[in-house]
Amino acid sequence: MRVDEFDFDLPEDRIALRPAEPRDSARLLTVRPGEPQPLGDRHVGDLPDLLRPGDCLVFNNTRVLPAQLHGERIGADGVAARMGITLHKRLGAMEWRAFARPARRLAIGDRVVFGEGFSAAVTDKDGGEVGLVFRCDTGSFESCLAQHGTMPLPPYIAARRPADLRDLTDYQTVYSRHVGAVAAPTAGLHFTEGLLAALAERGVGTAFLTLHVGAGTFLPVKADDTAGHRMHSEWGEISAETAARLNALRREGGRIVAVGTTALRLLESAAGEDGIIQPFSGDTDIFITPGYRFRAVDLLMTNFHLPRSTLFMLVSAFSGLDMMKRAYAHAIADGYRFYSYGDGSLLWPASEARA
Repeated sequence: MRVDEFDFDLPEDRIALRPAEPRDSARLLTVRPGEPQPLGDRHVGDLPDLLRPGDCLVFNNTRVLPAQLHGERIGADGVAARMGITLHKRLGAMEWRAFARPARRLAIGDRVVFGEGFSAAVTDKDGGEVGLVFRCDTGSFESCLAQHGTMPLPPYIAARRPADLRDLTDYQTVYSRHVGAVAAPTAGLHFTEGLLAALAERGVGTAFLTLHVGAGTFLPVKADDTAGHRMHSEWGEISAETAARLNALRREGGRIVAVGTTALRLLESAAGEDGIIQPFSGDTDIFITPGYRFRAVDLLMTNFHLPRSTLFMLVSAFSGLDMMKRAYAHAIADGYRFYSYGDGSLLWPASEARA
């Protein structure tokens, strides 16, 4: 499909720079394709009323690293240059893939120094992406990153304000556990301990998987056609216990509600043609566009996404492109807040999206 089919105009003042307080007071647009009144204006705190006993929310419990670094390049030519580094995929204890700015100033063999005793050597380069092997003389890699790194706010927020101490909490879910992401699974940012308790009282279950979200999630689609776009891979894991529990739940008539596109992408990566979810551990680069038949997910809770983005393509595949354009037009006109710190939506699938 042509990428310009997924374009829309978004006023800049609709981009949220801070989350709602409390988190579950954010607005929630319900989207039910095929219904006489498909759009409904609710709040995240209404989720216990919108879901049924026996449903199960599937959360991504990844935890975000302070993966934005600034340092000085030291090369064989003796010329120093300030560098911005955004980590996006861990390859080993001290080895990462990263995006560099300005990448043209880096060459294989250069070092980037971030602070006393903390540096990285450039091992390879592919356009704006580099391979880095870190050295930390003052402790563990994680301790050095905590000392020198900042939270990697999305570009549409970072361009308007710097990261601060509030973001250390705001940009983590309350259930985050496994460190490794460089971007938050933002649909989960709406949940509070109180809301989770209310959902449990309603009889709505919870399950957890891990997908370490990479900075590639923010990369623009530069191709004219979706067939020409290459997704960056991300590492994820679904345990055998979680897979078995979700399969049993569906057999008993419960619905799997993916909290965020990251949870959905990993569930769909792990599901066979028969819809059975298998245990999963490894990389996924699944790219979902209209025409995809969903096998594992019954409902999707997600934030509002960028025009022409892979995530808007995904929600259009789930609920229909025309329906999502109508939903986003409603959200813009009605003052919904967009993107990572913005409001949410709860999507039902279009009939043609089901396998």
